[in-house]
Amino acid sequence: MEEKELRTTTKQRVVIIVIAVLTLVSTILAYMLIVLAGNKSSSTAETSPEMAALQEEYSAKQTEVNNYAATLSSQYFNDLNSFRGRVKAYNATTANSDGLKTVDLKEGTGRELAEGDTDYFAYYIGWCADESIFDSSFNDKDNPTALGAPLSASMGLIEGWNQGVIGMKIGGVREISIPTELAYGDTQEICGGTGSPLKFIVLPIADEKLTTLSNELEAIYGKMVEVYSASSSAS
Repeated sequence: MEEKELRTTTKQRVVIIVIAVLTLVSTILAYMLIVLAGNKSSSTAETSPEMAALQEEYSAKQTEVNNYAATLSSQYFNDLNSFRGRVKAYNATTANSDGLKTVDLKEGTGRELAEGDTDYFAYYIGWCADESIFDSSFNDKDNPTALGAPLSASMGLIEGWNQGVIGMKIGGVREISIPTELAYGDTQEICGGTGSPLKFIVLPIADEKLTTLSNELEAIYGKMVEVYSASSSAS
């Protein structure tokens, strides 16, 4: 295994966006849109036929994404699960003073991820200094049997993740230790408080069909936003 340390600069900003699986984020966005559409005014309280059709199309496409994600689980579950033993307690002070560090656990065979690369999906385990897992791709953090939909890197990730995956290859597995300033800093509570360093095990994948389905889901949502905006302007 290869271990290396990456230097950080003061110009690098923390992108404070909660790491969430693609389908969860999409569901929340769709729900918000539906609620807004339902509350915009009494004169247009009922969902328009066009919006209703888009909602039905969105739901069907989301189901398609979920079903396909289930087939990917069987391909990658054993790989990620085999590294759960790496999830151990660590010293938060040391993790912060050491800066961003990575350890390659498995060499990938796909293309190499470059700086700013968001054209991939990833399965992951994220944990705190006390060994507690705060998020993961597993269906159960204690006794996992499958993986949920992989995370889309295009959704926006913390800067420590973005820097930590540089140089790894698709299909590989890497452990990333992220100091507070490249995680959520002092502005967001995680691991029971603010100012927490984090650790991740990341397994990036590239899948053409999943990319297509995700783009189709995003396109439908975009149409829903357009319809809502048009109806709001007309009211």
